[in-house]
Amino acid sequence: MEIKKKLDETDEELLQLAIIEIRQRYQSHSKEIYIPFPVELGDDIKIHIPKSGDKKRILELSERNAKYYRMERFKQAKIVDPERHQKRILAQMKKDLRLPEEPVHIECFDNSNIQGTNPVSACVVFRNAKPSKKEYRKFNIKTVQGPNDYASIEEVVYRRYKRLLDENASLPQLIVIDGGKGQITSALKSLEKLGLRGKIAVIGIAERLEEIFYPDDPIPLYLDKKSETLKVIQQLRNEAHRFGLSFHRDKRSKDALDTELQHITGVGEKTITQLLKHFKSKKRVSEATFDELVSVVGVARGKKIFTYFQSQEGNS
Repeated sequence: MEIKKKLDETDEELLQLAIIEIRQRYQSHSKEIYIPFPVELGDDIKIHIPKSGDKKRILELSERNAKYYRMERFKQAKIVDPERHQKRILAQMKKDLRLPEEPVHIECFDNSNIQGTNPVSACVVFRNAKPSKKEYRKFNIKTVQGPNDYASIEEVVYRRYKRLLDENASLPQLIVIDGGKGQITSALKSLEKLGLRGKIAVIGIAERLEEIFYPDDPIPLYLDKKSETLKVIQQLRNEAHRFGLSFHRDKRSKDALDTELQHITGVGEKTITQLLKHFKSKKRVSEATFDELVSVVGVARGKKIFTYFQSQEGNS
């Protein structure tokens, strides 16, 4: 049996209603009831609130069973009616994150650099709480020298939403920044310049304690670790990490290959891009057979690249 909140009933009121309904439905005349907190049931029923021992374990088992039942119901709803499931998650996110509207369109930003080299940023897009991978975007950092997370966020947020405004494209209802107050402040500077501050909700997620930060609020929000809202935000953050690191790795490989092959006549930017697209890393290019290289860049360039790496091997 499931009891749903209809108004703003307290936990005590809901439990009281549930006990009365269960007793009526199953014609129970039990004189004793074990419950987690006190409720008013009249003088005919003896209430126990166990603190330890077997009765406490029975109560905990009942709570686990109820949570398992609820979880299974959610899973079934997701399979049978995914649209309804999505709407429920979006409504929950709106409530949990104190948003003015449901976050149907969310974008999350993350910066990537290792020891300050090849700084890049990633923007991932979720629609209806699901990844929309065709809308993911990569950014090479152009205006920032060295590892500066705040300035990098300011740059990419400005570039992203300047472009969406220029293209008259739809804007997200929520922007998630991987970081805390400093990163949010940087993002808000760019939104201010574009006249978008206050028109798009912005939050930050700090990884260590999974704290949710808001602009102009010094106290972070802590969501239940099992909440679906937190799971969606974590998935956004993790997806932005993955996408950003993948782009950063590709960029480092390309720069290393550029340096390695730049003095070979006939091997230019287009050839290097083709090699990396196929082989994924400089190491795999250097280990490729003659036939493998030819199949990607043709006989002439394949021969030059193969000969180059063979000679390097001979010199090492």
